[in-house]
Amino acid sequence: MNSRDQILAAVKANQPAASALPDLDGFAAPGTAGVEAFRKVAETMGSRVITISSEAEIPALLKEYFSDMPLIVSADPAIAAWCPNAPVNWKEGDGRQLQHVDLAIVRAQLGVAENGALWLTEAALQVRVLPFIAQHLAVVLQADTILPTMHHAYNVIGDLRSGFGVFIAGPSKTADIEQSLVLGAHGAKSLTIIIV
Repeated sequence: MNSRDQILAAVKANQPAASALPDLDGFAAPGTAGVEAFRKVAETMGSRVITISSEAEIPALLKEYFSDMPLIVSADPAIAAWCPNAPVNWKEGDGRQLQHVDLAIVRAQLGVAENGALWLTEAALQVRVLPFIAQHLAVVLQADTILPTMHHAYNVIGDLRSGFGVFIAGPSKTADIEQSLVLGAHGAKSLTIIIV
């Protein structure tokens, strides 16, 4: 047995006794989980929040708010039908093929009222870099998936096997450079949340 094996065997033999994980229920204080609570925080973070009663209203929203954006892509087949100029092969490649995308429309799995965050998975994005490389981002969120706190969100996503997921709250911004707020520094310049 070499020294490496001796060290690993000693570590394995001297493991502490297993103990139960601490109870974290005290941190998951009840919060307000509703459209208005989510809207208030999301707008404070710089997002535009639009509430609609049906996804059939999305094409009209695209014409009203995004008519000046010719290149729109969506990973959701229902929404992609309303993006006629999307390149057929936009999902192929390492992400650089999306550098000229004006608007990406994706679907969130849930929203968090306490911080206006949206949970996006790789299945919804198709290409991981999509929400970060597009100039602008629009996210469709079902109202009944809004949760009060991040603790509630982690209880939901902890059981999912999505591989890759990301919380996004507001458009990309930084104020590190000469104390001046810069939008779109590391991602989308704007975030529009469409709550159905």
